[in-house]
Amino acid sequence: MLAALLLVLLAAAGCTGGDGSGFESRSSSPPGTGADAKVLAVKIDNVAPARPQTGLERADIVYVEQVEAGLSRLLAVYSSDVPPVIGPVRSARETDLELLRQFDRPVLAFSGAQSRLLPAIDRAPLDAVPPSAAPRAYFRGAERPAPHNLYLRPERIPYSASGTEAVEALGLRFGPAPPGGSAEDSRTVRFPSARTTFTWSAERERWLVAMDGSPARTSEGEPLGAATVIVQDVTVRPSAFGDRSGNNTPFTETVGSGTAHVLRDGKAYEARWARTAADADTRFSTADGERIDLAEGPLWIVYAAR
Repeated sequence: MLAALLLVLLAAAGCTGGDGSGFESRSSSPPGTGADAKVLAVKIDNVAPARPQTGLERADIVYVEQVEAGLSRLLAVYSSDVPPVIGPVRSARETDLELLRQFDRPVLAFSGAQSRLLPAIDRAPLDAVPPSAAPRAYFRGAERPAPHNLYLRPERIPYSASGTEAVEALGLRFGPAPPGGSAEDSRTVRFPSARTTFTWSAERERWLVAMDGSPARTSEGEPLGAATVIVQDVTVRPSAFGDRSGNNTPFTETVGSGTAHVLRDGKAYEARWARTAADADTRFSTADGERIDLAEGPLWIVYAAR
């Protein structure tokens, strides 16, 4: 337990520059034309002191990624509905830049980034909105210590909800389940120092989320759930970046192909995923090559190291 606690503390310090400010470094880039963007992506903290998160239940898509020290971090994507407050907001990673190429120039809200990564963020086809670009949009909550207390007010950044589901930007759609599948009560995805569990609730028609063994809840105390969960098997490799504690930042390869499992309606479906280029959509299909549609509601995608 002491070792696990130390990992959390080291990761928290390393991902923020160790000064508790919540910023690794500040981007000087001004906000772009985000008002025309189809989606808003927000990088969200996911260690125990950051829970429960605010506004996560209203995301169209939630990505679960591996970061330093084997911990997890979330990238929440909003389009159809944007809450008044989202957070806690944390720093961006190289993985986010490739992942977000699937969307048409999204807005990315994040607390900062490692100084060597900032030029790549500036070159990426997205509108970066860290606190330095929109200081009035961010605030510190008094109930938690830094860096787990930085929140975003989306109404104060150049973005307006499109009213359409973010999954449509990925070429996905809601529809009936494919034939077959196997009954599934629960599925756990493990990172070296984190785990995410999805348990089917027929009453709520949702896969209820648990983080590191504890039920995930909204800031109002309601269970957090997903209508569809995709466990996507990917390559997770070391990158050229690291934190100040000496932990390497893993890079998750989201371009390529591989296996996946789609969880919906209390069943698991074996699937294949393919993304031919960084600016291409990710296609999820059955073994027969048929597209797999989603259950109506939030989509969670977990990147599992293969």
